[in-house]
Amino acid sequence: MTRIYVDADACPVREEVYRVAGRLGVSVFIVSNGSRPIRPPGLPYVEMVMVGEAMDAADDWIAERIAAGDVCVTADIPLAARCLNAGALVVPPNGRPFTEANIGSALAGREIARHLRELGEGGRGLPPFTKADRSRFLSALDTAIRQGLRA
Repeated sequence: MTRIYVDADACPVREEVYRVAGRLGVSVFIVSNGSRPIRPPGLPYVEMVMVGEAMDAADDWIAERIAAGDVCVTADIPLAARCLNAGALVVPPNGRPFTEANIGSALAGREIARHLRELGEGGRGLPPFTKADRSRFLSALDTAIRQGLRA
């Protein structure tokens, strides 16, 4: 059975996940280290998971449990790679899914950006989250869940 795992601390699309999961009858795990308060939605198919404050604790919890056909919602590129390796589908909040075909480039780009920051060549961070991102996310999440359910 397909499940959704949400890397939740900085996730701007939790409400959208709840809505799509409820419509498709899929369980959701909202995984957080508690760095930002997240109000439980009070929905029977949503489980709040609080992990320790250790670096990557939420990522590790998700990566240890996610399986083929599950969906991970995250913008974290290393976590996305781990989930893809487990056979899961990965949809970031901007709605541009990570796949086996593009994860290598994403990891390389992340490493280049890190190196440039170390050299003092500042990056601007992530672009602002837009309505178009939210719409693309909803479509990509629906597609990923349906693909997972067919697997």
